[in-house]
Amino acid sequence: MPLFSTPTQFAALALVFVAGWLFGLASHPGGKKWKARYLAERDAHASVKKDADVRAAAAEKRAVEAEHENARLVKAASVAPVAAPVVERRPVVETSRSEPLSSARPAYARPAYNADGTKRGWFDFDQRR
Repeated sequence: MPLFSTPTQFAALALVFVAGWLFGLASHPGGKKWKARYLAERDAHASVKKDADVRAAAAEKRAVEAEHENARLVKAASVAPVAAPVVERRPVVETSRSEPLSSARPAYARPAYNADGTKRGWFDFDQRR
């Protein structure tokens, strides 16, 4: 059988709940401890925010100084042009060979394709060439 089953029992439960709540509010010490903690947290948050604002302003100042320095260097570089470097272009790979570099499978072959370039089937389990 449940603990509370009739409307009268539920009303008594609600009355006891409200009475306990009122008794707790009446016996509360006034919240001096919580007010002090709140004020300390508020002050700590304000100091952290002020520190972050000072850091952001300093970073912005450094960025502006860097932009001015960059503009000065670009202006100085445009006054004295430098000769373009000479680049010798040579082929990376020797293209005169007609045979492959090794006897292994050619580099263009992929695992899903046979050596002759035909695609293998799903159930083609014979040896790879």
